[in-house]
Amino acid sequence: MEKLTSTTMIPEAFQGTRDDIAQQMGMVWEQVKAPLVIPLLKVAVVLSLIMSLMLFIERLYMAIIILFVKLLGKTPQKRFKWLPMQDDVELGSSAYPTVLIQIPMFNEKEVYKLSIGAACGLSWPSDRLVIQVLDDSTDPVVKEMVERECERWASKGVNIRYTIRDNRKGYKAGALREGLKHSYVKQCDYVAIFDADFQPEPDFLRRSIPFLIHNPELALVQARWIFVNSAECLLTRMQEMSLDYHFTVEQEAGSSAFSFFGFNGTAGVWRISAINEAGGWKDRTTVEDMDLAVRASLRGWKFLYLGDLQVRSELPSTLKAFRFQQHRWSCGPANLFRKMVMEIARNKKVSIRKRFYVIYNFFLVRKIVGHVVTFVLYCVVMPATVLIPEVEIPKWGSVYIPSLVTLLNAVGTPRSFHLLMYWVLFENVMSLHRTKASFIGLLEAGRVNEWVVTEKLGDSLKTTTAAKTVRKPRIRFGDRLHLTELCIGAYLFMCGCFDFAYGKNRYYIYLFLQSIAFSIVGFGYVGTFVPNS
Repeated sequence: MEKLTSTTMIPEAFQGTRDDIAQQMGMVWEQVKAPLVIPLLKVAVVLSLIMSLMLFIERLYMAIIILFVKLLGKTPQKRFKWLPMQDDVELGSSAYPTVLIQIPMFNEKEVYKLSIGAACGLSWPSDRLVIQVLDDSTDPVVKEMVERECERWASKGVNIRYTIRDNRKGYKAGALREGLKHSYVKQCDYVAIFDADFQPEPDFLRRSIPFLIHNPELALVQARWIFVNSAECLLTRMQEMSLDYHFTVEQEAGSSAFSFFGFNGTAGVWRISAINEAGGWKDRTTVEDMDLAVRASLRGWKFLYLGDLQVRSELPSTLKAFRFQQHRWSCGPANLFRKMVMEIARNKKVSIRKRFYVIYNFFLVRKIVGHVVTFVLYCVVMPATVLIPEVEIPKWGSVYIPSLVTLLNAVGTPRSFHLLMYWVLFENVMSLHRTKASFIGLLEAGRVNEWVVTEKLGDSLKTTTAAKTVRKPRIRFGDRLHLTELCIGAYLFMCGCFDFAYGKNRYYIYLFLQSIAFSIVGFGYVGTFVPNS
């Protein structure tokens, strides 16, 4: 092969007809492709296939665990002691432990009444229940509304405390940490945490607390989320499918096999002594809930997931809110992995098997590889092999493994099976942001500690829509536009056209569909849209 020089790489003058320029560019491409592009693409294919296999094995492993749990009937009541709370005439309410309810808030104008009302309606002796509203709101109007709501319930005899801070240091973790410092918390044995849009049923404590009472090794009982607005739009349906798999499979598998999983930050009950022993709430990442769970687990504490204990909540229905949420949920775990991987590896209080599970299964595969391979393989590498036919992806890597992984993911929400194709395309689009966020977390770059509270609309969207039926609000086109998605959509469309004309693998069917998905998101036609004005 001739040695590449600046003369051969960049001709002295790109002059002449259009055909001459195209011919010269083609010559440059051919000279660069063989020694540089093809080897790099082959490496990318191999790495992508390895990551794809890792993800498939992880999905299969969790499916096998769930299958055994179902076949053997390993219910939480069989694995851990549970006895119903009994009223005692002699002891009275002292037979019940004192429970603290923490409700962190930040400008939750639309939903603040939901969690406060649900918490005040819990079936538990009033003198053994302390409700703590941790209001970090910066809007004085919202703060006044929340305070009045607390006063209203206090006038009914509910032991509710309205708590504010003079700063937002540590965000949610800081609020929860400060809340535990109050003197009256010393009388509490357990703390239940609910975000502002979460609505526990009245029997929530009666079903969860007995596990903690009768099993001193348990630190956490986590309930499942269900969603009041899952049918609002296609965006919320897609989220429901992903989160149902997370709870039905990931949380259940971790709880059953290792008594470990990531705390979901809300709809859970902690043993306060376990929080203190683990070092309390830390704000070093945007996933303070997962941080605490990992540290408590390394201390030997066990966790229990209750799939039949469900708490209603709201999904973000705007693309903007969902993207911010996904950034936090993807960046935070990657950053926590960076900070804790050596601490986990060196820990001697838990078994090597459990340490391997936390490092490899929980963090590496689910929180990093799962995001990266989805975007890199299906949105970058596979389309690139269309343009460079010298590099091929084996059919098991391009068709069979992805199909099996998709089917394994579908078990979480059987009622949405008919939306599976839309879900795959949407997840591939969102993998762009999750991959970017994962690398930001791993490298501790730019937005690593960005904390944006997920916007909840409650009934405000319906109210706004009803109030503006006469005059349709003006929506600026720029508010909807997302250039990155549009560029990737154009790239996929170009690859699809090339494959349709010259290819042999018929990837163009997928490429055109995925291009449309990126374009729809790029133009902002996903979810509900709330204009700025």
